[in-house]
Amino acid sequence: MNLKNNPPKSWHNAFAVYIKPRVLSMITLGFSAGLPYLLVFSTLSAWLRDEGVERSVIGFFSWVSVTYSVKILWSPVVDKVRLPVLTTYLGQRRSWMLLAQLGIMCGLIGMASTDSHTQLTRIAVCAMLVAFCSATQDVSIDAFRIESTQLDYQGAMAAMYVLGYRLALLVAGAGSFYIAEFYNWHIAYYVMASLMSLGVITTLCLSAPPVEQSATAIMKASFLMQVRNAVIHPFTDFFSRQGRLAWLILLLIAIYKMSDVTMGVMANPFYLDLGFNKKDIAEIGKVFGFFMTIVGAALGGVFVARYGVMRPLFFGAIATASTNLLFAFMASAPPTLTILASVISADNLSGGFATAVFIAYLSGLTSSGHTATQYALFSSLMTFPAQLLGGFSGLIVDRFGYIDFFVYASLIGLPAVFLVAWLWRYEKRSI
Repeated sequence: MNLKNNPPKSWHNAFAVYIKPRVLSMITLGFSAGLPYLLVFSTLSAWLRDEGVERSVIGFFSWVSVTYSVKILWSPVVDKVRLPVLTTYLGQRRSWMLLAQLGIMCGLIGMASTDSHTQLTRIAVCAMLVAFCSATQDVSIDAFRIESTQLDYQGAMAAMYVLGYRLALLVAGAGSFYIAEFYNWHIAYYVMASLMSLGVITTLCLSAPPVEQSATAIMKASFLMQVRNAVIHPFTDFFSRQGRLAWLILLLIAIYKMSDVTMGVMANPFYLDLGFNKKDIAEIGKVFGFFMTIVGAALGGVFVARYGVMRPLFFGAIATASTNLLFAFMASAPPTLTILASVISADNLSGGFATAVFIAYLSGLTSSGHTATQYALFSSLMTFPAQLLGGFSGLIVDRFGYIDFFVYASLIGLPAVFLVAWLWRYEKRSI
């Protein structure tokens, strides 16, 4: 895709992008992608602990989520291998989406029908199946989204995807807790499995992307050709298209979310240490914050449709870094619900905006022949370094305190601001 910015569109045309059928479909696909995540992570941990499973064992279960960070390993298969029968009728992307969704449903049903007291191994195997199929679904949905429409619409599609994903997190988190409270955890997981049908129905109703791959099955080629087409070509293609900018772009991908992720690790402990109770944090931080994230993501989609990618990307980098300073202010001020709501509003608004714009930017970096593999590479690079650095957040707070920590979290966002500015300026000179 071309990353060049077109002349600004009217605000009417920019907002009208949200009524496009392809854009609207991303709500249910985002829901389908977000639903399994908590069910093999924090919700699963709550279920196991509620059933009396030891914390040490629950800790081992958290390793299941690593599957999402290594999906790059099998993304070439999703990109190239044609599934028997399914690909003939649904095309490359939708066939993998459907297979993954059915696998998630089977895994969740398996977890729901298992005794957590006597069959922990079976729960672990089913959770691995859910996580693997969920990561595979992410790869195929990302490829479908990118290939479905032009770059101008990618911000809006990302915003709708974020909306669906966040709704799914509410359902898989708070929804599962409510069901488990009134019935039991097994019923909760049966209900979650049934909700995956939303993704299945959407997948069956959508048409294939206009640039759907029509290549013959990779399995018909020689082994060396398979490796070359599936693994090597996606990377050589990216470097040949981006030239000397390739390493700078990869650096930007690695650092763009660092400020946000680093701060986020300590957000909830910070609220508790200030004296806010869990009810306040849930109502303001989760529910109210959820809506502010959606508003921010929607604005990001509109700005991409009107101004292109680079200008909103630059603004998002500044907003993400600067809002961390609000937390430093909050750490030095008397704790009030008004300040809590204001700071969380600003943080979630900027975070939703930056995320939608950044997804649009990453989408524009892929090429249609290797969409799944290249986007999986970008998304893994986007999260892994940030999560690694975020792991040291607690040590910094213990050593220097919250005020210095949030200033530090803001400062590590500055390299992304300068790098976006440089790439934006380079793009303008090359037009």
